[in-house]
Amino acid sequence: MKTTFTSRPGKNGFSLVEVLVALLVISIGMLGLAALYVETLRLNRTAIYRTQAVTLASDMAERIRANTGGAAGYAGAGADSGCNDGAAAAVECTTAQMAAQDIFDWQQAAQTLLPGGTAILGVVAAGGGTPNVYTLTITWTEVSQGGNVSYVMTVEA
Repeated sequence: MKTTFTSRPGKNGFSLVEVLVALLVISIGMLGLAALYVETLRLNRTAIYRTQAVTLASDMAERIRANTGGAAGYAGAGADSGCNDGAAAAVECTTAQMAAQDIFDWQQAAQTLLPGGTAILGVVAAGGGTPNVYTLTITWTEVSQGGNVSYVMTVEA
């Protein structure tokens, strides 16, 4: 017994037009996925920079709270006084020197971790037994924002 297959009229498979339309639909979908991937990468970079800024500000806030005797030192400029050179260097630092070292380390970290990063510490001395108010401002360049972005934290200590 011999089996033969015959084609019915109008049922000859896919036409070239159908294949091209399917290819066009798939291509548009792939371009959409690529755009979504690029946007995800951009937003992840932004999130990393913002996280770094928050971490830097929190670190400096904890340094200020830990060095309560150096309140006046935080009003000055940062300086490398050698206070954070490790256990091998037996350097006795005053609270003012430690404050200057904290500011110096903080500013160096902002420059290292953030593109175009700067860190500025503002102090408003309260007096009369009330805590000082410290304003920590970290600024960096964010390409997706078209300029600089800042994170500001206010601390009382």
